[in-house]
Amino acid sequence: MVKTRLIVELGTGVDMHGGDYTKAARRAVDDAIHHGSLLYLGEIMKQGIRPKMYIDVTIAAPKPDAVDGDAVLAALPFGEKKINVVAGGMEVGPGEGDSIIICNAAVMVTVES
Repeated sequence: MVKTRLIVELGTGVDMHGGDYTKAARRAVDDAIHHGSLLYLGEIMKQGIRPKMYIDVTIAAPKPDAVDGDAVLAALPFGEKKINVVAGGMEVGPGEGDSIIICNAAVMVTVES
């Protein structure tokens, strides 16, 4: 079997109030996956071909430990999913529950055929 990188999409997510790192991270993934359309997969699935799909997500968050990776991966409808949360993104504001949290996401889809 050969693995082929199919698409890489980038996104940004923000939680304006509440300081919720997971909400900002999930919004970043939503933003990334809504930028692309996997037309190739749709076409071959109509033919009954179901390639194995791997989805690797990297999240950059100001406090990586505050991100619930399982909740973020729930934004992805299918595929074998992995997440890596690293330091990055941005926190703006007072830092006492009403900070603006900004996270970035890179979503890479690889198929095996």
